[in-house]
Amino acid sequence: MTALLRLNLVFSAALEDVVTTALIEHKPALPGFTLLRAEGHSGDFAHASPEERVRGRVERRIVWMILPRDGIDALIAYLRSHVRSNEVVWWTESVETFGRLR
Repeated sequence: MTALLRLNLVFSAALEDVVTTALIEHKPALPGFTLLRAEGHSGDFAHASPEERVRGRVERRIVWMILPRDGIDALIAYLRSHVRSNEVVWWTESVETFGRLR
């Protein structure tokens, strides 16, 4: 069985359209992803809006995607070429099992 990973992408809300469009347009087609709205807490408010600075947290988006381990490097390289921002953080996590209830 091919090793699976969950790719986690965390980025500013302003990048939502750019990131999701890049994922949708990726070839070969990706299996799908989940987009979540979140708030980030950090000491770096360089790109925060005045409202976010007052609240002490910044608006973020999170994408979760389950992929074979051997597809991660190519996808990250693709995203680097299509999403020109240093406001995207990513990491992977091992997936022990994955399936659907049918």
